[in-house]
Amino acid sequence: MAATALGLTGAPPAVAAPARSAGVEVPAGVTAGVAVFDRTTGTFTERLNENAQFRSASVVKLLIALDFLRTRDPRQLPAPDRTRLDSMLRSSDDTAAGFYWTLGGRTAIIQRTAPEIGLTGTSNPPSGMEDYWGYVATTAADTVRIYRHLLETAPAPVRDYVMGNLRQSTRCGTDGFDQHFGIAGSFVRPWALKQGWSGFGASGGCTPKPPTTVPGYAAASQEVRATPGADGRTARGTASQRTPRAGAAVDLTREALHTTGTVGAGDRTIVAVFTLHPDGTPYGTAYTAVNRLTRSLDVPGATRPAGTWFGTWGAGVNVRPQPTTVNSPPLTTLPAGVEVLVGCQKQGQEVTIPPYTNTWWAYLPQYGGYITNIYVSSPGSQLPGVQTCAAS
Repeated sequence: MAATALGLTGAPPAVAAPARSAGVEVPAGVTAGVAVFDRTTGTFTERLNENAQFRSASVVKLLIALDFLRTRDPRQLPAPDRTRLDSMLRSSDDTAAGFYWTLGGRTAIIQRTAPEIGLTGTSNPPSGMEDYWGYVATTAADTVRIYRHLLETAPAPVRDYVMGNLRQSTRCGTDGFDQHFGIAGSFVRPWALKQGWSGFGASGGCTPKPPTTVPGYAAASQEVRATPGADGRTARGTASQRTPRAGAAVDLTREALHTTGTVGAGDRTIVAVFTLHPDGTPYGTAYTAVNRLTRSLDVPGATRPAGTWFGTWGAGVNVRPQPTTVNSPPLTTLPAGVEVLVGCQKQGQEVTIPPYTNTWWAYLPQYGGYITNIYVSSPGSQLPGVQTCAAS
């Protein structure tokens, strides 16, 4: 586990305290659009800037999938299509999204699906950027409409296939980003997820994986803000490519992190949270901010997880199945500096990260594993107010 110099020289910086806005706690510096819709009562419990447009990032994959399935029965898909779509919906596979974006005629996908679903705030990428499916603009209100279409209007096989995949969301996206923030970090299952992230470079927790494209089409990865390379591979965008064109209505520069989906039995409540963060915000910081915002929401039917939230420090912090590094290979790694939910703590292997030594480990129920308490932002060897794990 690699430690940052910050953690070794003093306490990590505190995340700015959230400011209250229209009943939703929006952390300082964050721009947010929020809509929470209770399908049981047919009413919104939260609405904040719900008609503001954001670049959709991976949330547009819902529309890409719906467009492809509008003339197809998902029960009869050829194996290659099922594999691609499963990966796109569960693990936010950018290569699959690029494949179907091109196959469907790129902007024609939005021209077909927006009027069919009744979307009023969804539009295609800026002129000249039609290859960039992640630059499709949408709103929190329109995202609620997409999920309502899926759940209430779409043919049952389409509904069951898409929602079934969203319920099987993998912790790590195919690009190595930890995508279980927001809804997944704030509520206990059942939930279904389609997340979006854009502009965070290549460090998102998990095991870093290079973005890929299929030769023969131009695919833009919204997660790493990539552009097609001359040899068919992707490369990081230049400063000019990262800057919105003159007159562009949607911010294409600031880091974007979105959490959307359903929460509760019977997909009771639809949650759509879109956020933009100050340019240069690390992924773990944005991840924590979105978690805090989502936890502040009134979400009928939701169950909140038990435990205590703590900040962490260090990069490449491993989560292990047992409180030891011996015969306990990492399950995953944490996004650097992310806030985590601690369920209990127990003594295990003594770990030394100069100048610290500790035998206590924190159990993270949302990860199903342990991290050494050294990387938890709290004074002392044991975490205050956290119970000892029951003997196994």
